Amino acid sequence: MNPAPILLPELWADLRSPDFLWQVGTLVLCVIVGWALARIFQRRLAGRELQARVLRLGAESFARVLPPFMILLMIVIARPMLAQWHHVSLLKFAIPLVGSFGLIRLTFYMLRRVFARGGHAGVFILNFERVFATLVWIGFVLHIAGLWPEIIQYLDETVIPTGRYKTSLLTILQAGLSVAVTLILALWAGALLEERLMRLDAMHSSLRVVMARVGKAVLILVAVLASLSLVGIDLTVLSVFGGALGVGIGLGLQRIFSSYVSGFVILIERSLSIGDVVAVDKYQGTVTHINARYTVLQAPDGVETVVPNDVLISNPVQNYSLSNRSLRLMTQVTIGYDHDPDAVLPALQQAVASVPRVSAKPPPHVALARFGPDGLELEVGFWIADPENGKLGAISQVNHEIWRTLKTMNVSIPYQQREIRIVERQDV
Repeated sequence: MNPAPILLPELWADLRSPDFLWQVGTLVLCVIVGWALARIFQRRLAGRELQARVLRLGAESFARVLPPFMILLMIVIARPMLAQWHHVSLLKFAIPLVGSFGLIRLTFYMLRRVFARGGHAGVFILNFERVFATLVWIGFVLHIAGLWPEIIQYLDETVIPTGRYKTSLLTILQAGLSVAVTLILALWAGALLEERLMRLDAMHSSLRVVMARVGKAVLILVAVLASLSLVGIDLTVLSVFGGALGVGIGLGLQRIFSSYVSGFVILIERSLSIGDVVAVDKYQGTVTHINARYTVLQAPDGVETVVPNDVLISNPVQNYSLSNRSLRLMTQVTIGYDHDPDAVLPALQQAVASVPRVSAKPPPHVALARFGPDGLELEVGFWIADPENGKLGAISQVNHEIWRTLKTMNVSIPYQQREIRIVERQDV
C-alpha cells in the first residue's frame, strides 16, 4: 500500500512561496462566502410560513450546523479551480480541519436533540461528547501525518476468531460504527417526527402520541435491520432468534407488554388525554405524560406518580374531564337556631356565586341539610369548570366568602355545647 502524502511538509514548503497568499485569500473567501450563504439560508428558513414546516423538516434541523458544511463545500469547489495555477496544500489541510469541526458540531447537535431535549445534558452525554471530540481530532492528526493507511492496514490484518469464523478488527469496528450511526440517525429522526407531530393542533393529542411512538419504533427497527445488512449479516438467521425471543417475551415479559398494549389502547380509544384530571386506585392528579408503558399523574401537591398502563385498563378510572369538565364540590356550615334561614340562604348563594372559579351555570345552591344538635346545618354546593387547578383552592375561596358574609350579617356559627354532670357516689 502506497503511503498517503503528508500534508504538513507540503504546507511548510508552500509557506515560503509567494504564491501562498493566493491560497490564504482563497481560503478566506471560502469562509466568508460559506458563512454568508449559511446565514442567508437560515434567514429565509426562519421567515417562511408555518405551512411549509413539513417540507423543511430536514433543512431546519441542520440550520445550526450549516456554516461549517457550507464553508467545506466552498473549499471543495475552490480547490480544483486553484490547483490549475497554484499549489493547494493549505486547502488540502483545511478540508479535513473544517470537516472535523462540522462532524463534531453535527454529532453534538443530534445527541442533544435526542438525549437532552429539555435543554439539560447529563453527565454521560457531556463525557461522551468530550471523548468523541478527542477521537475526531486524533483522527485529524493521523490524517495530516499520513498514518491512516498504515493503521487501516494493521486493523484489517488483525484477525479475531469468532466461533468457526475469523473476523478482522477493522470489520468489527465498522460494524459497531454503522450500528451506532444508524441508531443515532433513527433516534434523531424520531425526535424530529415527535416534535412536528406535537405541533399539529388539528390532530388529537392521543393520536399524535400514538403516531410519534409508532414512528420512532419503526425507525429504530429499520435502522437496526439496515445496520445489520451493512455489516453483512444475513437477516434470515434472525428467524430462529425471533422465535426464541417471542417465547421469552411471552413467558417473562407479560406484565411489561401488557402495559405497552394497554398504552396503545388508551391512546387509540382516547379515554385519557394529557391535561385530564383522573383518579385511579389511591392516586389522583393531572395527566402530564402518556407513554407507551406508563402514564404520569401529577398531584396538586406536585408529587408525580408513574402508573403502569395496565392498571388504567384493569381498574375503574374516574376521569373528571372526559366529556364534561364541570365538577361539583360541596362545603358545609352550621348557623344558630336563632337565625332566619330564609335570609341566610339567598345571601350565601349570592356570595358563593361571586367567587371567580365558581360556574354560573349551573348556579351554586345552598340547602338546609338537617337540624343538627348545635344548629342549622347548611350544605353549599357549587360547580367549577377547571378541575385541573385543584379542588381545595376553590373550596377555600368559597369558605372565605361564606365567612365574610356571615360576619357581615352578624350570623353566629355555634360551638358544640356539651353538658357534663358529675354524679357523686353514694356508699351503700
